[in-house]
Formats: sequence, structure tokens, C-alpha cells
Amino acid sequence: MTKQQIVTPNAPLPAGPYSQGLRVGDFVYVAGQGPTDPATKKSAGESIEEQTRQVLENIKAILEAGGATMGDVVKSTVHLSDMSLFSRFNAVYATYFPDPKPVRTTVGSHLPGILVEIDVVAYVGN
Repeated sequence: MTKQQIVTPNAPLPAGPYSQGLRVGDFVYVAGQGPTDPATKKSAGESIEEQTRQVLENIKAILEAGGATMGDVVKSTVHLSDMSLFSRFNAVYATYFPDPKPVRTTVGSHLPGILVEIDVVAYVGN
């Protein structure tokens, strides 16, 4: 299978040697996204709710550029800077995905300067 790089100005450009996303066959892989607003190149908001919304908007933009939607997401991995933010994060996260929700792993991680980072895998086959 060939890898097709996904690039969109509607999400932050990579800060290192990685792709925003890749389409490989029937799957779209989105790199871990933080709460950077692609227009301002600054972190969007200080609350977990604001940052979660921006992260998911970044993911949505990359998915759309790769021919997928939030409804196509089958797996997500979430990194929270503080697990005490989980319920507030979860309330926003739940609004972005239709049922059935994707499977998910959520872990506490050291995230300098941000509260949340998320990566996803979407399936766009039949």
C-alpha cells in the first residue's frame, strides 16, 4: 500500500519530522495534535474545555483533508497533563464523535505548556 501525506493549512503544521496525517489504504492516521490555533500559531485558551475543542478542530481539519470525518474515527489516544481534568475533557470530547464512539486510551502525560494532546485513526473503507 502506498502512503499519501495529508497536509492542510487548517491545522498546525508539524513542529518536527512528521506528517500531519497519512492516508494508507482505507485508514487515515492523524498525528498527535495539541491546542495550537493554526491561524495564530498560539495555544487556544487556558481551560481544558477550550484546549480540547481546539485539538479536536485540528483533528477534524486533518481528517477532512484526508477524506474522513469524525464519525470515521475508530481509535483515539488521549494524553492529559492532569488526570483530574478528565471529566471536563470528556464532556467536550463526547460532543465531537457520533455513536458508536471510537475506542480510546487516556493517559496522564507530561505536556509542557498544554493540557491535552490527541491522535486518532479513522477507517474510511466500506
